[in-house]
Amino acid sequence: MTSLVEWFTATLSDYISREMVIFLISMMPILELRGGLLAASLLDVSILTAVPICVIGNIIPIPFILLFIKKILQWMKKVKLFAPVALWLEKKAMGKSDQIKKYEFWGLVLFVGIPLPGTGAWTGSLIASLLDIDIRKASLACLLGVAIATVIMAIVSYGLLGAIIS
Repeated sequence: MTSLVEWFTATLSDYISREMVIFLISMMPILELRGGLLAASLLDVSILTAVPICVIGNIIPIPFILLFIKKILQWMKKVKLFAPVALWLEKKAMGKSDQIKKYEFWGLVLFVGIPLPGTGAWTGSLIASLLDIDIRKASLACLLGVAIATVIMAIVSYGLLGAIIS
């Protein structure tokens, strides 16, 4: 992920502001808030500026995914070119859904909040939609998860852990 963040940072920072770079990275699947805060630290954006930008960038896709992903996947399955991608996305998401099925709300919070590869707001929202979790419950769980991920990634990206321990 670091090399992808570095590539986006280097490529985009020549054309748009540092703040817009971290905002866009935070909106991207796979990178999300983790990548945004990492990019912010690489671009020397202060943590007080970076956190709200990254959080907003990460939460913007959540309602759209929760509301529209099932219809988009249904449409994709009808188009021969996109059907394999839709089936792969569903299989990949549902393969990670055990924790969410078992604990529902708190499982979704932890899934979104623990910044590991394959987790985050995008995948969490996709799984919540596929499991037909109530949109208000799923939205709140994703927001709490983003808050947890923000704290963890701010500590990691800005080296706060070293400052706290010292």
